Order: sequence, then C-alpha cells, then structure tokens
Amino acid sequence: MLFASNSTGLEINPHGAVFATIAGSAAAPRLERVASATFPENTLHISLREQNVLEPEIFVDRIRSAHNLLLSRSGKVSVTLPDSVGRILLLDLEGRFKSRAEALDLIRWKLKKSIPFDLADTHLDYQKLAVRENGDMSLLVALVSKTVISQYEELLLQAGLTPINIDFNSFNLCRLFDRRMSLSEEGILVFYYGSTLGFIAFSQSVPEFIRVKDLSGPADADSRIFMEINSSLMVYKNRFPDRVSQTIYCLAAPSDFPEFREMVAEASGLEPVPLETKAVVTPGNAAPGDHNALFAHTAAIGAALRSL
Repeated sequence: MLFASNSTGLEINPHGAVFATIAGSAAAPRLERVASATFPENTLHISLREQNVLEPEIFVDRIRSAHNLLLSRSGKVSVTLPDSVGRILLLDLEGRFKSRAEALDLIRWKLKKSIPFDLADTHLDYQKLAVRENGDMSLLVALVSKTVISQYEELLLQAGLTPINIDFNSFNLCRLFDRRMSLSEEGILVFYYGSTLGFIAFSQSVPEFIRVKDLSGPADADSRIFMEINSSLMVYKNRFPDRVSQTIYCLAAPSDFPEFREMVAEASGLEPVPLETKAVVTPGNAAPGDHNALFAHTAAIGAALRSL
C-alpha cells in the first residue's frame, strides 16, 4: 500500500508511559515503532476521584519526549489507563430505550447507589452486548470521574498529543487477543498485567462475568493472586452453575508466567492456554522482536488497534 495508515497507542501507568505504533490491519497488525519513558516516584498516583497526575510538568515533558522518539507526524493517540482509574461492570436493563441519552439516564438511575463517584462528575459509556429472551438488554458499562479523565486529556494536549480514545487496559488486552479467544465461544480469560488481576468469562463470545482488582501493595503477591483467582472462579460458578468452560486463557509477564500459569491451573483444574503478544503482532524492522520486550507494549498495541 503506497500510503499506509499508522495508529499509535499510549499506555499510562504509575511507573511511566509506553507508546506503540502499528500498521497493517486489525487481523494482521505490524508493530512499527515503540518508545517509553519512566516517571519519577510520585509523579502519578492512581485515584478514583482525585486528579492522578501530581507533577504535571514532569508528566508532560516525559510524554512529549517519548512521543518524539516515534518520529511520527501525527499526534493522535488512543490511550489506555489502569483499570483502577474507573469501574467496569455488566448491567441488565429491563425493556428498551429510544436513544443513547435515555440509556445513559437509565444506567445512572440504576447505579445511583453503587457508583463510587458523584453522578455529576461521572463520565459514563456503555456497549450493548445482547438482548435476552425476555427483552432485557445486557450492557457493558464503564465509569470514570470527569475530574480524573479531564486532567489526562488536558495534559496530553499540552504535550502536543490528541487523545482520540481513552479506555482501560482490560479492554485493550481483550481487543489484542480477540481473534485468538474467539476460537472458543465459551471461555475464561485470566490476566495479571502490572499489578492488576483480571477475570473475564465469555459465553457465546460475549462477556457475562467481569472481575478486575488492583493487587498493588506490600502484602504477599503470590498468595493474594491465587486467592483472587480462586475467589473469582467460585463466584462465577455460583452465579452460573450450569456453565462449563473448557478453555481458560492465561496472560502474564514472561517473568511471572510460569508461576501464574500454575496458579490458574490449580484453581481451575484446566490446562491454561497461554496468550503471547508475539503470536498476534508482527514486529517491523524498528520494533523489538523478542517476547520479553514485546510484552511491555501489550496494552499500548491493543489501544492502537482501536483506531487502525
């Protein structure tokens, strides 16, 4: 193709920023370039309600410097943030709605007692997953404080970037491995990315159970990870006692993967299917090719796929 279109994803986390530029197609993405920058300690602190960036000048400078390394003419980026910045949930709504505005009002009304933010300061989005036999609709809902998201948007603009999409790591991990996981209509994804453990169960390729938890902290990580995997499986089985998942997918950093895979296998009684970034993206000449280096860009690649 003479004028190939590229797409750039940006992952922001408390430790730094990771960029990935891809080309090709969603079915066969090619990683063109990557860049990253580290943040000094206490530059960014994840919070549901308060602004996350504590040192805006440092944040803007590091983001701008890393993006310059991509040699990109475009400042458009799809951004992915830690799941603990907001909330993701599945929700059933009775009946149907006439417009998106009506749907958002209904969702806010149903969640008014459980949303961890002030409703007036909440950015809410949803995706319709399915319509049940009784007419109820199953929705995937994402919530984030406007105070939090507005600061990210403003600082990225100061860095010369235009955030065209902003969502959570779990969405972008699923996006990257969607074609691989779609081979099984019934399955479970268990991932440990950064300090976040995610458990997402699918039925007919539609998510029906989601549990995402931040496990950062001084406590024994291995014990907490296994306990949360086991707890998520028990809650899922209690909620869907007739569901029998024969496939469980497993994603973790290469250094953590052997032990994490053993935990998933012990808790589930199944042999986990590994998900590897190198299996779904082709590295270009200016991009890293080994699995260890590629994994660090997993969420950023998934974010870039959104606008490819």
